Amino acid sequence: MQTNSTEVGAFRAPVASFVARESVVLLLGLLLGSLVEVCGGESTHPPAKSDRGYAYIHDEVRDVPWSIHLIKLELSHTNLELHTTLGDGSVLGMSLVSEQVKRLPPALGRPVAAINGDFYNSSLNYPGDPQGLQIVQGELVSAPSAAWVCCWIDAAGRPHRTNVVSQFKVTWPDGATAPLGLNEERASDAAVLYTAAIGNSTRASGGRELVLERPTNSVWLPLRIGQTYTARVREVRETGNSPVGRDVMVLSLGPGLAARVPKVGAGAVLKISTATTPNLTGARTAIGGGPTLVRCGKALPLSDSLGRHPRSAIGWNKDHFFMVVVDGRQRELSVGMTLSELAAYLVKRGCEEAINFDGGGSATIWVMGNVLNSPSQGAERPAANALVLVDKSKPQK
Repeated sequence: MQTNSTEVGAFRAPVASFVARESVVLLLGLLLGSLVEVCGGESTHPPAKSDRGYAYIHDEVRDVPWSIHLIKLELSHTNLELHTTLGDGSVLGMSLVSEQVKRLPPALGRPVAAINGDFYNSSLNYPGDPQGLQIVQGELVSAPSAAWVCCWIDAAGRPHRTNVVSQFKVTWPDGATAPLGLNEERASDAAVLYTAAIGNSTRASGGRELVLERPTNSVWLPLRIGQTYTARVREVRETGNSPVGRDVMVLSLGPGLAARVPKVGAGAVLKISTATTPNLTGARTAIGGGPTLVRCGKALPLSDSLGRHPRSAIGWNKDHFFMVVVDGRQRELSVGMTLSELAAYLVKRGCEEAINFDGGGSATIWVMGNVLNSPSQGAERPAANALVLVDKSKPQK
């Protein structure tokens, strides 16, 4: 789904009542191969607490109607981790959330829940290029967009919500600098750094491409955020579409920029910086989205001009993290939410911070091997990435 611009407009009052009947499914039972279902109670009654630290909740508001799916996890459980995926396993691409979960390295643990993630750019040459920042198991694969919010997890496992501004740049041997993009479509007057996350080659045409290798005893790949890398030019190519590998990066210069920057040859040494504002050094997980729905416990004023649609979102407070999908475009089951309705619902759930993810036909929630929501197109739709909850105490076999 192509990204929409961030909407700002008149605030609508939250829906007056969220009186609902919940089905609370404890995922501890799912680990044994069966569902343990606890039904009943108003939405104001919390679900039973799971010893595993996470639970699935199906919240129904029948008079609208709404069908809302939540994963609630306790941040205090050190056996739980959040990871992001790429659409094509280890490279950018598009695939179903259920397929992305299957490609997670077994050593991470057992995946127990997932939702679709960021919006993505619609370039046919770079399918699955996320709109915003993405970090996968510590590897930086997509650059931040200044106008795009993201969720990132610090070294202590605490989530943060902020706009992240890229300070990515290349420093030439003479000290001149140029800003960098990362693993994205390259414009004529831009420089883009490509790593193995893009696939086998840059797919860029024209301009000039510098194949970069590791100098002796220098910090090298995988690329990480907040670092400065020393890189040596192995080869200069004037044809574009240079091969990319796990041990090399390619700096691609559009023809408009190539004519203005210093011309270097094989053996030249460059500096590559992946700095950001704020400083995210050490972050191992990050994913983009937007707009911000909840800030400091308050629903933001959001335009509802696009109406009600299926929605995906994440939210959290000091104790819990929520992964949320709202079904939509199905008159008898669930009509979907406006952005302000979604924000109000997340505040009702206790979220102090929350951001919107890609919605519409992309909205998908996967729990222990099954898609539990009702995708609006009748089946899962490919996504660029996903956010996955992993239980480290149960390694995947």
